[in-house]
Formats: sequence, structure tokens, C-alpha cells
Amino acid sequence: MMREWATVVSWQDGIATLHSEIKTTCNSCSARKGCGSAMLNKLGPKNAHVMQIASAEPLEAGQRVELGIKESSLLGSALLVYMTPLVGLFAVAGLFQMLFHSDLAAAAGALLGGVGGFIIAKGVSGLFGDKDAFQPVILSVSLPPNALRVDMEAEV
Repeated sequence: MMREWATVVSWQDGIATLHSEIKTTCNSCSARKGCGSAMLNKLGPKNAHVMQIASAEPLEAGQRVELGIKESSLLGSALLVYMTPLVGLFAVAGLFQMLFHSDLAAAAGALLGGVGGFIIAKGVSGLFGDKDAFQPVILSVSLPPNALRVDMEAEV
């Protein structure tokens, strides 16, 4: 099970709105200056995921929850997103090459197949996205922010 911590934004009628920040490993790598990924991370938007998850337990704003999703669901989603456009690219490029005997036709077919694969992946992911296996679940809940109070008095 893949695990991630999120912060509760609000809870109402059994639905928790959660905020989870995107983490990168660029701070732990020593090749920051020569790395293309580090440059892209600096240029890209600093996004955070906001999601709504069912929770029977009442939650307070600021409370931290641990979310989990099955690895098989995550791998299946990655396979769908990456392989469908790739298969479309090669299949349509090959088909156009056989039909038109032209490299230009094969390139156009590759473009059409790749875009078509993305569209198919988006449609299929919409069908599977609502299933329980593809939804994150709350694994554990931390104490509310105001539940633990420490008074420190200086004794002289």
C-alpha cells in the first residue's frame, strides 16, 4: 500500500476535504546543478492536491490523516496512461505506413495514434476512476491540533 500524509481542510456530512502537497526528491540529491529535472521543478507550478474522501469519523481542520492506495491500482493507472498512447502511436503509424507507403504518412499516423491513445486513456480512466479500488482510503488519523497542549512553567 502506498502511503501519504494529508491535512484536513474541512469535514462536513461525512466528506473530508484534504490538502496534500507534491513532494520532490530534488533536495536530497547531490546533482542539483546539472539535473534537468531540478530545473523543470523550479520552473513548474508548485501544485498541491485537494481531494474529497469519505470519512465516518469527524475531523477538524488542520488535523493530519494518512492516506493509502493499493499498489496494483497505481500500477494499473500508470500502465493505462503511458502504454495506451504508445500503442496507439505505433499501431496507427504502422497502419499509415502500410497504406500510404510514405514516411510523412507514418509520422502523421504516429501523431494521430498518440493523440488518440491519450483520448482513449482519458475516457477509460474516467470509467475506472470511480471504482473503490482506485480511491485512496484513510489509514490513520492524528490528534486534532488543539487536543495536545503543553504548558511550560519556569520554576525558580
